[in-house]
Amino acid sequence: MQYIEQILFVAILAVAIYFFAQKVKQIRRNILIGKDQIINDNKPARWLMMAKVALGQSKMVVRPVAGFFHILIYLGFVLINIEVLEIVIDGIFGTHRVLSFMGPVYDAAIGFFEILAVLVLVSCLVFLGRRFIAKIPRFHSPEMKGWATKDATYILVIEIVLMGALLKMNAVDQVLQSKGADHYVAAGSFPVSQYLIGFFQNYNISTLIVLERIFWWFHILGILFFLNYVPYSKHLHIFLAFPNTWYGRLQPAGQFANMPEITNEVNLMLDPSKADPNMPPPDKFGVSDVTDLSWKNLLDAYSCTECGRCTSSCPASITGKKLSPRKIMMDTRDRADELGKAKDANGADYHDGKSLHDYISQEELLACTTCNACVDACPININPLEIIFGMRQYQTLEKSNMPSEWAMMNSNIENNQAPWQFSPSDRANWTNDIK
Repeated sequence: MQYIEQILFVAILAVAIYFFAQKVKQIRRNILIGKDQIINDNKPARWLMMAKVALGQSKMVVRPVAGFFHILIYLGFVLINIEVLEIVIDGIFGTHRVLSFMGPVYDAAIGFFEILAVLVLVSCLVFLGRRFIAKIPRFHSPEMKGWATKDATYILVIEIVLMGALLKMNAVDQVLQSKGADHYVAAGSFPVSQYLIGFFQNYNISTLIVLERIFWWFHILGILFFLNYVPYSKHLHIFLAFPNTWYGRLQPAGQFANMPEITNEVNLMLDPSKADPNMPPPDKFGVSDVTDLSWKNLLDAYSCTECGRCTSSCPASITGKKLSPRKIMMDTRDRADELGKAKDANGADYHDGKSLHDYISQEELLACTTCNACVDACPININPLEIIFGMRQYQTLEKSNMPSEWAMMNSNIENNQAPWQFSPSDRANWTNDIK
């Protein structure tokens, strides 16, 4: 029977890892739909930024309540997985509490994990309360209707159920230890689950073993399900927050990158010595679809936590404009998913003829003030502004689709070298009346 259980566990583990790897491969492909971009400068600063923002959660605690409870869930996720490692080893080799040889260190670790499990459970309840009782406005924006809200709820409920299964498994294990059941070594410290012993004390050993196995299997199957659910969820940031912050911008927030093709054209007119006469003309200016974005922009989209801090900080959104930086990232990710599936069905070179502009309207793009508030607010340094700016460049340079005020300003800059509608020779005329 034991060997059958081991074989079954190994088979389930292998299937779960396979499907997880396949989905990760698909997401990686979707990210690499974007243009190549070399990001490897100033590595010490990048490691420091990743340690501070992703590991240290420095931008989460700007909002103390959410930051505090998020750190508890974050620590619980990282540290409780050490116990999951033990469960996996036990499942493969048919052992039980294989790491118990560490003695007092093991006892302290199990006790700490139980305390963390309770803190995670409480944190999840707090987040559910903030979402459905306190009704924090940023959780109820139009883009959060439907799947987005369900997804966040599912994750919180799954974590509560998993923590409950862990504590009940430990409670039954303690009863089996106290009754001297074979295979159940006396190990571990149980500061929380000891209060659940009363629910199981009166069962006989054979029933307790069945209960312990049920809770054990439920816990590990739940974790494997969670592992495969995460890539379909906004909680993919659990894995992507670290690379996303490492590859984040180091340049000043207000510094925009010039298009090399336009810079070259200007140099040809003003200073030919700085121009490259062999530079080929661009296929297009700006961003019409996700294939025109860089892979880092798409990594941003897949890293988005949908927390809404960007939108709640956006002056355009605050004043009732249609723009939501969070929606920009969600739409970009959805479009990358759509195009990736089309390529799966029709080949790597296939394009379905659709555009990112089918998802994001001109009204949204024009509402952006390029103030960088969304970039500053993001807990993992996502940059919606680069996507918005690239799409506005496409609308302006390729489609000549812009407000009349912009068109007049651009014409004046081209003809008069200034935004005003008079010649450069008249620029100082306003000083004539000064005495």
